[in-house]
Amino acid sequence: MIRSIQGTVLALASSLMLAAAPAAHAQPQYPSKPIRLVVPFSAGSATDILARIIGSKMGEGGTYQVIVDNRPGAGGTLGATGVAKAAPDGYTLILVSVGHAINATLYPKLSYDTVKDFAPISLVATVPNVLVVNAGSKYKSVRDVVNAAKATPGALNFDSAGSGSSTHLSGEMFKMQAGIDIVHIPYKGTGEALTDVMAGRGDMMFAPSVSAMPFVKQGKLRALAVTTARRASALPDIPTVAESGFPGYAFDSWFGVLAPAGTPKEVVDALNAEIGKALAAPDVRERLAAQGAEPKRSSPQEFAAYIQAEIGKLAPVVRQSGVKAGQ
Repeated sequence: MIRSIQGTVLALASSLMLAAAPAAHAQPQYPSKPIRLVVPFSAGSATDILARIIGSKMGEGGTYQVIVDNRPGAGGTLGATGVAKAAPDGYTLILVSVGHAINATLYPKLSYDTVKDFAPISLVATVPNVLVVNAGSKYKSVRDVVNAAKATPGALNFDSAGSGSSTHLSGEMFKMQAGIDIVHIPYKGTGEALTDVMAGRGDMMFAPSVSAMPFVKQGKLRALAVTTARRASALPDIPTVAESGFPGYAFDSWFGVLAPAGTPKEVVDALNAEIGKALAAPDVRERLAAQGAEPKRSSPQEFAAYIQAEIGKLAPVVRQSGVKAGQ
């Protein structure tokens, strides 16, 4: 009797294993379809340029196909909202900037939680902003800009990629430290803002070096200073804002990839490894360096801690500057 029961149990177990095998085998290996990488700013922005460099490199191996999807608007929150609500399957990602941390304070009623609704994948790069003016502008230095702004308060303006972006907040920090009044003009992306500066419709912009440097090299823009504490390796002759008479001024932009919260750990780890491979490639490092960007890979855990730290660091700056969403 006992042997009969044991035989029945073994037979049932074998049947269940055989039934489960096809189902397990049927689960597709990740990735089994193209990955959508959302860029929450317009084409031509630093985020867009970095996304295309990294995405194209990831696609060279044949396993990953990355499609860049520009979703500009509301300082990057429009694109972030869509990704926060997307299926956590690894097929919808977003390349965020330092603006993601700024928005946590800037927007009091976001439709998503900046930390809890996302799964950090990896940092990608850090990029200095560059204070640029039209190539024909009368301003040849930071001091020229400050003197003109003090002579006619409110007469000058600076363009940005949108309220709350790094191009906005770095300008607000400059206003505060220089003690000047220049008007902020928000756009829906870096490309549009730079176009107006080149056309003379905007006086200046604290533009990401990735976006500005090609136009500086073409003679369409003049670089006056970089926002980082040290000079950019790609622009060694351009002084920092601190060197230009405002010691202590420093603003760094960073970029990283997030997925929706709940994305499986194995998918997060696979993406982290693939991004790391892309950032380690000599041609990618060369392309990034040529535009002033420094590759900056991290683990998912390190990126999560970094975002938390940046939110804490930037919150008082946002509050002290009085920046308001849509301003």
